[in-house]
Amino acid sequence: MRFSIRDIPFSCRGSWFGISPVIAENTVADDLHLVSHQTGMHPVLRFTPSEPAAVTATPALLSWDAGAGRIELAYTTPDTVRIRGDGLGLRIAAAAGTLTPFSGTYLYRDPAGGSAVFTSYETGRRYRVTVLSGSASVSGDEALGAAERAVTLPAGSWEVAIEEYGTGRPPYEAAATPDFAAFADAVAPWRSEHTPAAGLAAYVLWSATVAPAGFVTRPAVLMSKHWMDKVWSWDHCFTAMALAAGEPDLARDQFQLPFDHQDASGALPDSITHSEVLYNFVKPPIHGWALRRMMPADPAERASAYQRLVRWTRFWLDARRAPGEVLPHYTHGNDSGWDNATTFDGGRVIQSADLAAFLVLQLRCLAGMSAGDEAQEWERIAAEVRDAMIRDLWTGDRFEARDPRTGERRRSSSLLDLMPIVLGEELPEPIAARLAEQIETHLTGYGLATEPLDSPHHAADGYWRGPIWAPSTVLIEDGLRRAGFTALADEVSRRFRALCEKSGFAENFDARTGEGLRDRAYTWTAAAYLVLASDYETRRGAGPVLDRNEIGGR
Repeated sequence: MRFSIRDIPFSCRGSWFGISPVIAENTVADDLHLVSHQTGMHPVLRFTPSEPAAVTATPALLSWDAGAGRIELAYTTPDTVRIRGDGLGLRIAAAAGTLTPFSGTYLYRDPAGGSAVFTSYETGRRYRVTVLSGSASVSGDEALGAAERAVTLPAGSWEVAIEEYGTGRPPYEAAATPDFAAFADAVAPWRSEHTPAAGLAAYVLWSATVAPAGFVTRPAVLMSKHWMDKVWSWDHCFTAMALAAGEPDLARDQFQLPFDHQDASGALPDSITHSEVLYNFVKPPIHGWALRRMMPADPAERASAYQRLVRWTRFWLDARRAPGEVLPHYTHGNDSGWDNATTFDGGRVIQSADLAAFLVLQLRCLAGMSAGDEAQEWERIAAEVRDAMIRDLWTGDRFEARDPRTGERRRSSSLLDLMPIVLGEELPEPIAARLAEQIETHLTGYGLATEPLDSPHHAADGYWRGPIWAPSTVLIEDGLRRAGFTALADEVSRRFRALCEKSGFAENFDARTGEGLRDRAYTWTAAAYLVLASDYETRRGAGPVLDRNEIGGR
């Protein structure tokens, strides 16, 4: 299974670094780099073969080929790679050339064994190059300022190990190679010729997983080992869902990670990465929806998830409802996850039907996890929010946003306004049918455009104003299916799966051409493919299901 190293970094589960030519947002270098994600995204070492070489990447091996010469690179542990060459030399140089008291990379020879050690101010880590066979020359040893710092392996036969670590470490010892195949077999045992991108989707998740460090309290699937190297507090729900059946412990960690940083109000942070936790925005409460799909069997896990979900729900009920209002509100598009959707063009502080629908599902989830009076109270609040959503935001034709301060309502053409389909069977039939009709108008040859192609606001690379996204696809597909519109749900799933099989796992996609946009190795896109592909394989074995249209629906 080969993949483009320009699209997907070569890495392994647990590692905080990858090998890639992508060294910053929308910046692709000529050479491959060791790029670390501790304290941010930082290119640390640059790999330059002694002559131009073609690069090939598979989950287990990265190689450079030039005529009769070849270099191979593989992980032996999450923080160590081994590189060997035969007939082709390699220069391993500091990516940052200037050393100041507060930036750059310093190189010295370790007195205990003679290894070359690069120390990076940007990552706060050391990178030790140990020669295992052959010979190497070192330039810039102990140099300051703008000197070049490099380890050079001449053409011939040679092998080195590169380790990322903190302040001290025993001499290098060989270790077993991480096993991607076992992960793929656990996460996607159902894969077949009908779901040909499942193996690569599993690799995207596996290779973007990091070990606990800094503010990352658990093993975590970053959204990417490119520049989107964070965990946002709704992205993690999709990766957890994709992992739940085959890697339940890792799935639990994905779901719980943002809750480890829940604040006193019950809010989850906007995002988490190695060295920062941001609270200036939140993300939508899809967590009850996700948890219902992957409910833990262990009573202790359920109890912990319940208590955390209660606090997150109370945040929306207590901190995000204006006096006298039943519906909660967003304060900015970023709160919704749809940062610049046209729903927010007329004002940022709004009550919206997607938020109400997510909260209803979360309240239903809490009711199902509790009993007696407590369960009844959750059910009462859920019904109250659902009824207010229909009363205050439904026009008879479409949901509109509402300013909670003035009562003014505003209409947009965003797919976000159709998200209440996620309520599925809980929606009144006429509303569900109308939403399904409107969802069809967003369906292009590649999937659901977030803004219709004929909208004056549509932009091919307009973020949430046109492109196709994974989370909206999964949420809407699930809602359509539960509402009984199985044929449309099947088509949404089919087109998105085909899109990923054609264009990979980009952050989002051009709705007209299917071209991948922005970050090209995005884990919630890979997770969405795995969720939809797994469900498809299950349906393929189970036979046809009646569509609502076939039983007297719309």
